[in-house]
Amino acid sequence: MTGGTYTLCIELHAPVTVEIGALGEHRLPAGAYAYTGSAFGPGGFGRVDRHYELAAGERDTRRWHIDYLLGSEEASIRGDVRTPGVDIECAVAGELPPSPVSGFGASDCGCASHLAYDEDDDRLREAVAAAHRNVDPAG
Repeated sequence: MTGGTYTLCIELHAPVTVEIGALGEHRLPAGAYAYTGSAFGPGGFGRVDRHYELAAGERDTRRWHIDYLLGSEEASIRGDVRTPGVDIECAVAGELPPSPVSGFGASDCGCASHLAYDEDDDRLREAVAAAHRNVDPAG
């Protein structure tokens, strides 16, 4: 199965307070979110399918920070952008707007966060597409 870098486009329909593993409790405003991750293990982009299943209520297990957000009834995945075969996770995350949660999805790197937030869904989706398109895989 193919792997690479992906960004989930998420809509939070109403503000929520979420307990995010070791990051603790955070109040998140309604709006558009983008979570950037990598899928290079044996399941490849199957990891993205797992995120969709969790958001749909078909899974309960929380393994990653994003699982806590997707487990909220107010969250839904609106789509994703994938760049196969290259690890540009940190570079893409660095091109996106700031996060309301410091360290989200970034426990194994030096990034501020791998979760981006914008009130405007279209603007954030455009930023995600541009980041995947424009980031140089050579770093």
